[in-house]
Amino acid sequence: MAIGFRHHLQQQLHRLAVNAGRPFVSWTEPWEGVDPVSFFMQGPSCGFRERFFWADRTGGTILVGLGSVYAIETEKADSRFDDVEAGRRRWEKEMEPYGAADAPPLLFGGFSFDPYRPGTDMWRGFPAGKLVAPAALLAVRNGKTTLTVTVPTDKRGRDWERVGRLLERISDPMAAPKRLPRLVSDEEEEKERWLAAVREAIASIRAGALDKVVLARARRLAFAKTVDAAAVLQRLREQQPFAYIFAFEQDGRCFIGASPEQLVQKEGKTCRSVCLAGSVRRGAAMEEDERLGAWLQADRKNNEEHQFVVQMIGRLFSSVCETVEMPPAPQLLKLPHIQHLCTPVVGRGCRERSVLRLVEMMHPTPALGGTPRDRALEVIRALEPLDRGWYAAPIGWVDGDGNGEWAVAIRSALLAGKEAMLFAGCGIVADSDPDSEYEETNVKMAPMLSALGVMNDG
Repeated sequence: MAIGFRHHLQQQLHRLAVNAGRPFVSWTEPWEGVDPVSFFMQGPSCGFRERFFWADRTGGTILVGLGSVYAIETEKADSRFDDVEAGRRRWEKEMEPYGAADAPPLLFGGFSFDPYRPGTDMWRGFPAGKLVAPAALLAVRNGKTTLTVTVPTDKRGRDWERVGRLLERISDPMAAPKRLPRLVSDEEEEKERWLAAVREAIASIRAGALDKVVLARARRLAFAKTVDAAAVLQRLREQQPFAYIFAFEQDGRCFIGASPEQLVQKEGKTCRSVCLAGSVRRGAAMEEDERLGAWLQADRKNNEEHQFVVQMIGRLFSSVCETVEMPPAPQLLKLPHIQHLCTPVVGRGCRERSVLRLVEMMHPTPALGGTPRDRALEVIRALEPLDRGWYAAPIGWVDGDGNGEWAVAIRSALLAGKEAMLFAGCGIVADSDPDSEYEETNVKMAPMLSALGVMNDG
């Protein structure tokens, strides 16, 4: 970025802040030539303690935020979606938009999987619901890049200083992310307890207590040095080109992943979702890969899992949309380490004004919780040997018009200093086999293991 542009942007913000009658001002300008991961890297050196990254499955939309000038945060289990939606509306009213964008800057964040389960210190900074508006937002949409700067008008303090520091730095050549450190230890988190939980869940399902439940497990990795989130992010972008790439960092703890699963997208009166349930590993050669895919499409257990999700999302979309479109049979979604049964769903004439309302109605789908939903959540609380935190929960963004896109935060890890906690889960039904389910979770951890440099087949 040229020095003249930096001065131009700072002058515009100063002028708007003097004249604005609202708590915040925002200015957006076209801005090309900066790599999104490099922009993400600038956060800590400029004094920003919060940063986020989002890339959709096509790479057509990439959002990178540094800092937080406005945050909506709640720990209220019964009203968390209402509280966050109310905060979004307040943000819309408080903003004074200027420049290329004629709308309040978007909000990015997520929710915990289960707000009724007591949390642990591991997920400090990741409450039941949280959205932030960044001080600096890099947005890439349809090949065009913009920079949006948002600052408070009533205090010309740290946010202004940090933005100024960022504007001084971003014209300089960007450094490469740090190399990933050496793995020191790899600890299983209560394998035998998890296998026992799976056996107990299968017995409950066969006894008719529920149809399906998803049980997750964790794996703790320790490294010789602090893991650089930007380095992991860069590897995820290279290795998982057809996934949602996300990162949300608070005070040095970064939740990061590459999810294949869209929860919901709302654009005007059109909403979309992808039913993803039922999986098998990729084959080493084309013939084996095709054989595994054909087996997956024919397997009764995996198709039963998948239909639970299709039926739930189909019913929900039918309740809020004029028409619903979906193919008659699931397709195969092939990713680098795994392939899934996949059914895209499109709803038209959506009557909900905010994507957050759709997120509330859909979470958790049977793919992440089970069915019936309430009974499955009770079983997870009783049997699962970990605090899921934001794992398997909604993560994404919403704009001032209530549009946005949300993914399910799977294929993920929580980075904290020299440690990385990896998560994976699988759907348990009557025909499940505990050992096979355990191996499935190992396959699902492969993307993050590869991104962390533990596997070299990425």
